[in-house]
Parts: sequence; C-alpha cells; structure tokens
Amino acid sequence: MSATFRLSFTKLARAGSSHAGEPQRSAALRRRDAGDTTRNRLVIAMVAFVAVYGTIAGRLVQFGLSTPADAVALGSAQSSIAASRPDIVDRNGQILATDIKTASLYAEPRRIVDPDEATELLATVFPDLGTDAVRQKLASKSGFVWLKREITPTQQEAVHKLGLPGVGFLTESRRFYPSGRTVGYVVGHTNVDNQGIAGIEKYVDDQWLGDLHQLGFAMTPNLEPVKLSVDLSVQHVLHDELSSAMQKYTALAAAGIVMNVKTGEVVGLSSLPDYDPNNPVEALQPDRMNRISASVFEMGSTFKLFATAMALDSGKVKITDSFDASVPLRVGGFTINDFHGKHRVLTVPEIFIYSSNIGTGKEALKVGQEGQRDFLKRLGLMDKPRTELPEVAGPILPKRWSDLVTITVSFGHGISVSPLATAVAASAVMNGGYLIPPTFFPRTEEEAKLKAERVLSPQTSEEMRYLMRLNAIKGSGTRANIPGYRVGGKTGTAEKVVNGRYSSNKRFNAFLASFPIDDPQYLVLIVIDEPNPEKPGMPATAGLNAAPTAGNVISRIAPMLGVMPRFDEVDLPLLVSY
Repeated sequence: MSATFRLSFTKLARAGSSHAGEPQRSAALRRRDAGDTTRNRLVIAMVAFVAVYGTIAGRLVQFGLSTPADAVALGSAQSSIAASRPDIVDRNGQILATDIKTASLYAEPRRIVDPDEATELLATVFPDLGTDAVRQKLASKSGFVWLKREITPTQQEAVHKLGLPGVGFLTESRRFYPSGRTVGYVVGHTNVDNQGIAGIEKYVDDQWLGDLHQLGFAMTPNLEPVKLSVDLSVQHVLHDELSSAMQKYTALAAAGIVMNVKTGEVVGLSSLPDYDPNNPVEALQPDRMNRISASVFEMGSTFKLFATAMALDSGKVKITDSFDASVPLRVGGFTINDFHGKHRVLTVPEIFIYSSNIGTGKEALKVGQEGQRDFLKRLGLMDKPRTELPEVAGPILPKRWSDLVTITVSFGHGISVSPLATAVAASAVMNGGYLIPPTFFPRTEEEAKLKAERVLSPQTSEEMRYLMRLNAIKGSGTRANIPGYRVGGKTGTAEKVVNGRYSSNKRFNAFLASFPIDDPQYLVLIVIDEPNPEKPGMPATAGLNAAPTAGNVISRIAPMLGVMPRFDEVDLPLLVSY
C-alpha cells in the first residue's frame, strides 16, 4: 500500500472516529437532563406534599386549640350558673343557711332534631314548658338556653329517660335554710342565681362575695362560714311566743327583738307574718315585712323612757320633783289628757309608772324644743340606724317643732321610728349612757367600747333603771315581772292613725324590758299590731298583751343566755313610799 493511500486512510479513520463519538456525548447529555427533570419533579412533589399536609396539620392544631360555638355557649352558661356561697351560722355554730347541689335543665337548640317533638316531650315532665315560647327557643340557632332551674332528682330522671339529643343538665348551687321562717328576716334569701337579694345574704354580697364572683371565683369551695350574733335558740323562743301572742290576741302582726345592751349585738329578731326563705316568693306578699327594722311606727308611751331620761339628764328636773296632773294640759287649741288619770299632783316616779301624758308633757316643756331635738338626735332617734341589715327604715319626723309637738313627741305621738331604733336608744339609757351601733355580727364589750358614744350621764341611767324596775313592780309592767330575773320595763299603747285621724279601736302596743335591771345585760322589745282583748270586756292595752309576751320570752331565754334567777338578794330600794 502506498504512503499516500495510508495517510488518507488514517485521516479518514480519524474523521470517522470523530463522528462516531458525537452521538455518545448527546445521549449522556440527554440522560443528565432527564435526571435533572426527575429530581425537579420529586422536589416539587415533596414541597406540595409538605404544603398540603402542613396545612392539614395546621388546621388540626387550630381546631384543637379553638372551641366550637356550642362549647363556647355551654362554657359561658357554666360560668354563670348559681355561684357558691359561704354557710351562715349562728353565734354557736348552728347552720342558718348553706349550699346544696341541684340540677338545672338546659338545651342546645343547634342540636335539637325536632323542636316540636322536643317541646311536647318536655311538657310531659314540665307542663309549663309546652309553650310556643319554649318551642321558639328550641327552634333557634342559639348554642345554649336555660329551660328549668333547680329541678328535683325525680324530674331529672324523667327528662333523662326521654332521650332528647341537645338537652342536658348542669349542677349548680342552691341555697337551703334549715330553720326556715324562724330566721327569714335575718338571713334573708337569694335569687335563682344564688345571689343575695335580702337580709344578711345581700349584705355579704355587697361587702365582698359579689366582687369575688365577678372576678370569676363563682365555684370557690370551702369559703369560711359567716357567723352571726343571733342565737338560734333565742330565735325559736321569740318566734314561738310571737306566734302564740298573735293567735291569743287575734292581732294583725307581732314582732320582737333581743339585744345585748353592752355590745349592741342583736341576739334575736323576729317579725310575723313572716316568710320561708326556701320559698322567697312569699316575701312579695303585702303583709310580709320586717316590722322591727324596715317599718316605722308611733311607739307611744315607750317614748316616755326617753322623755324622762331627757328631763333628768338636762338637770332641769329631779327625780324628787312633782308636777300637777290634776287638770288636762291645753296647748295651741289642743287638750292633752291621761288615759287613766289620777287627777292630782304626781311625782316623777308616779308620772312614769302611771304613764301620765300630762306630767310627761310638762317635763318636756321644761327642757324645751331645742333640748328635745338635741337629746333625740344624740340617741339616734332622728336618723336611720346604721347596721348590716339592708332593710332599715329612717324615721318620720315632725315638719316643724312647736310646744304642742314637744308635748306629743314626749309620749310617742307625732314621730315615727323603727322598733330597732327604739331598742338601740333604750339600750343606751339602760347600759350607763352609751349609744352603741347595733350589729348582727359577734362583738366583744371591748370592741363595743371603741364604737360607743356617751349620750347621757351614769346617774341618769341609774335613775331610769330604778324607774323601770318600779314600773314592773307597781306600774303597767307587772305582767312582765318574772320572779328572780329583776325585770324592768315600760309599756306603750299608741292609737294608730287611720285616714289621717287617730283611731280609738286600733292600737299599736309595745313593751320595752331590760334584765337584770340592777346590771342590765339584755333588752327585749315586743310589739303587737292591732291586738284584740283577750276576753270580752277587757281593754287591749300593752300591759295586758305585750308585757306578758315579753315576760314569757324573758323566762325562757334568760337561762339560755346565762342569766340565772336570783332570790337571795334584796331588790332595788324604793326611793318613794306609796
């Protein structure tokens, strides 16, 4: 083979070799591009997968953290169910008010399948639920509605057997008063949401419990009991004796209060007709009112206790003085007479025990208008008593003071005050001259001294205790003179105002007593509204009905209060011989 041919063949071979590698490189590039595409698709698929499942996971978390609308409504209802309250106990720890658990019926209308059928079925247990208003509630889009609060276990079981979807029960607190009407006007009552709306229940809410509930502590357990100064045993006696008096004298109403004169504590308070706080709708009846604190009356001759104390404390009258009561007292065209006049000159003790309007009026005139107003103001009789019980009435005072008003006010006419205010003022006259604000919570004598205000001299108080004791021995209070307990007292028989005029046959009777009178511990005030004579032909004066009722109360409660009878000591000496 020639050289020329070999060279050409070599070039051709090289050229052929060069063209043969070109397809190989293109295939490699194609394979690389295909790999890149696959990887890109996988990345996109992975990103899409992560995005989709991430979204699902996020929604699941969101659903887990959020609350369905129905649950929100139910939770809102649970936060507003009847809240827990502390027990209320008497001074000895006896329960006067406590919480019990009760079921309440509710519905979730969004889950009600057939509102008409549900209404009809519910009406088989609660007839009052078979109304169009209930049907409309169940047909609404609400998440929660109350159907019936405080149902019985029997009713709960009957509804449960109906098997209605969207109908359920919530457990809430309900107030229960073991002693019922015996303590009704003291403890008061709550509404359906267990909120205090009367008596000490309302006071507790107003002071601190309402704020606690507003802060979200509606179901706070183990609240410290609220202890009162009231003695449940005394309450039972007071309620029992007032009930007997109402029946015996066929009276319109009766009421009473027992106070510790050295501390201002209310140990007992009762007013009839009363109501059962377990059935508070009774309190809405017109004749249901706390006549001790929430009503005012002309207290009649019990005010002579204050008129006499005023005269003696002024220094213008001495206990050894005398006043002419032989003729009526005429002032401003009006004539003042005595109910059982002696028609002679009377000493100050005689004026008190014979309850002379003429003599008391003359004592008041010695002091004068300004002196009388000032003294009544000091005793708290011109203002509303300040105490924990919300239901307290202020006095009705004369529009202007004159000599005639000075006289009539001295024997309890022309001025209306609450029996509570009367008892507080009388305690000051009995305890040595200290006005102590009344309280329904325990208070020691040391604590009382910090709140006390001197309103009359110790000598005046001593002389008034003497006159009170004398009246129980020789005057109108003899039917309250329980042997051994040294009772002192003052009657009050006031004619009631009917149609703007004093009625001769409708009376408001009262008896104010303190014992033991040589060192008074307790005061008892009994009032009987419109009593009738015990027997035909007998008068219906306070000495014949309010006084014996007070005596019965004292004889029963004195041992309970640690006051034992004494028969071995000489009684208070009489300053005047009769």
